[in-house]
Amino acid sequence: MTVTIQPGPVSGTLAAIPSKSAAHRLLICAALGDRPAFVVCDKESQDIAATIRCLTGLGAEIHREGEAYRVTPIRRDQIPNPCALDCGESGSTLRFLLPVVCALGATGTFHMAGRLAHRPMEPLATQLREHGCTITPRPEENQMDVSGVLTPGRFVLPGNVSSQFISGLLFALPLLGETSRLTVEGNVESKGYIDLTLRALSDFGVVPETLPEGWSIPPVGYHGPETVQVEGDWSNAAPWLCMGVMGGEGVTVTGMDPDSLQGDKAVCEVLARMGGRIRRDGGDYTARPGQLTPTVIDARNIPDLVPVLAAAAAAAPGETCIVGAARLRLKESDRLVTTAQTLNALGGQVEETEDGLIIHGRETLAGGTVDAQGDHRIAMAAAVASVACESPVTVTGAQAVDKSYPTFWQELRGLGKSVEENE
Repeated sequence: MTVTIQPGPVSGTLAAIPSKSAAHRLLICAALGDRPAFVVCDKESQDIAATIRCLTGLGAEIHREGEAYRVTPIRRDQIPNPCALDCGESGSTLRFLLPVVCALGATGTFHMAGRLAHRPMEPLATQLREHGCTITPRPEENQMDVSGVLTPGRFVLPGNVSSQFISGLLFALPLLGETSRLTVEGNVESKGYIDLTLRALSDFGVVPETLPEGWSIPPVGYHGPETVQVEGDWSNAAPWLCMGVMGGEGVTVTGMDPDSLQGDKAVCEVLARMGGRIRRDGGDYTARPGQLTPTVIDARNIPDLVPVLAAAAAAAPGETCIVGAARLRLKESDRLVTTAQTLNALGGQVEETEDGLIIHGRETLAGGTVDAQGDHRIAMAAAVASVACESPVTVTGAQAVDKSYPTFWQELRGLGKSVEENE
């Protein structure tokens, strides 16, 4: 699908969509529980659907009832053998559930799409192999075979790789018959998302003991409330807040959790530092224009924000530096490359570094045509950049937003933008 976005600012109010980060975690906990539970989540994305497919493949029953999913847990004695696990292009689904599949002793095949089969799974796979499992990647076929039964013991992961590896083991280790220890070496990146996992586990009665270097995780059953609520998504509120500080009368996103553990809540602090005016009223956040100025953005804990923050920085005269973003090279696209390509195609001036971007901001951008390159964050960054453009922005492959935000283009129209869609 191709969309053409007219230039100029946006204004208005919209409701936050459910956080896919929180939804993944709560659905997994509910599927590992000891009784049915409702997970309130009024919208679905491709990534959330991927987690539901895989949990269903393991034997859970998940049905839509109004604005919630009714989750009937997995029964170990009824797991299909072998099980087919279609995780699409969702890295979270694969990394969270690979250790869980091993802990359940299931034999099956993960089926993947896009670049996912070629994204790194080490050192998680090594830890699983060292504890009794066979992990056989078949990237040429977009598949990964899994078998064996995970054994308890000491697990070690570095802190500067994906926090999703750590979360995956935190989900899995309570299912083992003895206490295990998870050690994380070095500085931990994206710590907020590990905290989000720990909160979801706590909601279901699983509380690992915190140690100086990680956690001690005893064998314990998941036992949760009858109903849990998925909070608003800070990653997907970020494009609107970025647009709000770039012009117009401001944008308000409602239904956010001020106490959220999502790392991308930091978008408010970064935009305020850039000169945007951010105001909170309960769970409603309003971003209004200010005199945007350049800054330095450390992306180690907020990698998903880089494309949209870079788009906002492209309209802030001066030099903005984004650092600590090397992991973006392993996303749905190489996001350092694709962010630079997108903004440069629209008349910006962006340079890549080894682990980030240097953005030479200017008052306005020209507009033009860009390719989302299969990456939802790049499509959204192009939409953000359109606020500063003098001519329309055309985005090819615009359906990429379905991965996390299927109603994105509709919401953009609701803020006053003219958006024309063509198949």
